[in-house]
Amino acid sequence: MRRRTAFQLAVALAATRPSLGRAATTPWPTQPVRLVCPFAAGGPTDVAARLLAEGLSSQLSQRVLIENRTGSGVLVGTEAVAKGPGDSHTMLYSTIAHAVLRPLFPNLSFDPVADFQPVALVGTVPMLLMINNAVPAQNLQELIKLFRDRPGDYNYGSSGAGGAVHLATELFLQQAGQLKVNHIPYRGAAPAMPDLLNGNLTMFLNVASDGIASVQRGQTRALAVSSGRRLPQLPDVPTFAEAGLPGYEAYTWHMVFAPAGTPSDVVTQLNGAVNAALRVPALQQRLADLSVEPRLDSTPDTAAAWLASEMAKWEPLVRAAGITAQ
Repeated sequence: MRRRTAFQLAVALAATRPSLGRAATTPWPTQPVRLVCPFAAGGPTDVAARLLAEGLSSQLSQRVLIENRTGSGVLVGTEAVAKGPGDSHTMLYSTIAHAVLRPLFPNLSFDPVADFQPVALVGTVPMLLMINNAVPAQNLQELIKLFRDRPGDYNYGSSGAGGAVHLATELFLQQAGQLKVNHIPYRGAAPAMPDLLNGNLTMFLNVASDGIASVQRGQTRALAVSSGRRLPQLPDVPTFAEAGLPGYEAYTWHMVFAPAGTPSDVVTQLNGAVNAALRVPALQQRLADLSVEPRLDSTPDTAAAWLASEMAKWEPLVRAAGITAQ
C-alpha cells in the first residue's frame, strides 16, 4: 500500500508540470511494457535494467519485460525502438553510449535526440582507475609522470571503441596533459581484466562495479575513483580530485527513453513509476551493489537537459580523438 501511494503522489506531482500536459485520461499500460536493453544479457547494464524492470512491474498494472537487442554497439537496439511500433509500450534503457551515437555513426537512420523522449535518469556509475600490480606508480601523480616520461610505451584497455571506458580514459589522458598511451579495445570488459592482471595492460579505467572485487583481492591496484566521494567498498582509494586531478568527472549513466511521439501522459506516468521504484530501499541497495547511484527525482525535462549536457561534453572529444565505431 505504501508503494502505491508513493507512485500516485509522484504521478500527481509530475502531472502538474505544464510541459508534460494534462494527467492521463486513458488507461496505461494496457499490455506488458517492453524495455529494450541494447546490451548483452548478464552484463552490468542488463542487470541494472532487470532490477528496474522488476521495480517498475510492482508500480504499474502490467509487467515490464527486458528485451536484449545487441549489435553494432547499442545501434541495433536503439534503432529498433526509434523505428518501433509506436504503441507506447516499447521503451529504451540505455547509457552514455546514446550520447555519442552521432559522431560514432555519421550515417544514422534515426536521430538520437529528435526521435527520443528522455523519461528519467536512473542513476550514475563512477569509474575506477586500476593498474597492474607491477606498474611502478603508487599514486595517480606518479602514473601521470610515468606516462609523460615515456609516451607511447604503455597501454590501456577498454570495453570497446566509443564506449564509456574508452571515453573516460581519453578524457583522463587529455586533462592530465595530452598523454600518449596506446588503446587496446576488447569486446567487453570481461576479456580485458585477465590482460590487466597478467601485465598485457598497464591501466584499465573501468566502471567501478567491474573492478572492486579485483582490488579487494589484491589482484590489481586502484589509484582513483571518478565519483565525488570515495566508494564505501574501497575507502582507501581517493577520488580524482583528492589524487590531484580536480575537474575530472566521468561517469556512465543509465536512462529510460520513450520514442518520440509517445503521449505526454504516458511519459509522466512512466517517470513517476521510475522514481517510485527507485525510492524502494531494497532496489537502492541492489543498485548500490552495482555501484549505481540512483537519481530519485529525475523529470523528463531534467533528463533531457542531462542528455544535452553529456552530448555537448562527449561529442567534441570523440571527434577530436578520432574515435570511430568498430
